Amino acid sequence: MSLAEHVRILGRGPGRSRSLTRAEAQEAMALMLAADTAPEAVGALLMLLRMKGETPDEIAGLAAAAQAALPGCPHADLDWPSYAAGRTRGAPWFLMSARLVADSGRRVMLHGWNGTDPKVRDGLAVAGIARARSVDESAELLDRDGIAYLPLEIAHPALFRLLTLREVLGLRSCVNTVCRMLNPARAPAGVQGVFHPSYRLLQADAAALLGWKSLTVIKGGGGEFELNPAKETVTFGLRDGAPWQGSVPPHAAQAGPAPGHDVEIVTETAALALETLGVPEGRHAAARLWQSRHARHPA
Repeated sequence: MSLAEHVRILGRGPGRSRSLTRAEAQEAMALMLAADTAPEAVGALLMLLRMKGETPDEIAGLAAAAQAALPGCPHADLDWPSYAAGRTRGAPWFLMSARLVADSGRRVMLHGWNGTDPKVRDGLAVAGIARARSVDESAELLDRDGIAYLPLEIAHPALFRLLTLREVLGLRSCVNTVCRMLNPARAPAGVQGVFHPSYRLLQADAAALLGWKSLTVIKGGGGEFELNPAKETVTFGLRDGAPWQGSVPPHAAQAGPAPGHDVEIVTETAALALETLGVPEGRHAAARLWQSRHARHPA
């Protein structure tokens, strides 16, 4: 089936168009990743999906094809995508949270692209996270440090090309969601942040179709997996492969900057990530990890 046929399925008009099946979505993504596919057809399909609203079957199919096109990546315990544009965020405290999870002995694969905003990548060194220059180097970093950041443009140039079509089309597309579902290291557990709350359940349902075992999705700071400890955080995802929903009650006294507020962001975010990995009493575990790390690396 050509990409034009997929466009026709989506764009026939009221009463005749329909969503793609999972198999059709998987085929469509394989075609879009090919260098010789007509860019007009790619743009048409992405915008039709946006206007219609993606289904879990479509996201699962698109993500499966994107992952299948990846080179062999090292194993990790936790997948941590970072694809928010960053316009509304402050310092990327979630990077310190990911570092704490790695300090617990779990292997954490960070991957992403944040447009022209430099905050995340500039914050990697501060958090003690090395940026991989190749997929092979990400394996070396995971072995050495327990954590690595793999840029999307290095991990998956073809998917990166589709993601950056936002600059041409002027709108976000489902590729943003697919990148969050990429899981290049095939980790059994993942954490994801979104900016728009409606995507929390969509991504959780797609993960279930893909056979993921454990996932936590939140509306996080700046669209990243980062808790605001002064507010209740509603959580969606999977536990033992089954749909799961919960909430994290407020823990801090106020939402604005205050002494120690950044530490609460770091530890509360790490706690939820640890709980996603099956660590009991994640808040206590995160606090102990922070105290140990702060003792070794005082500010």
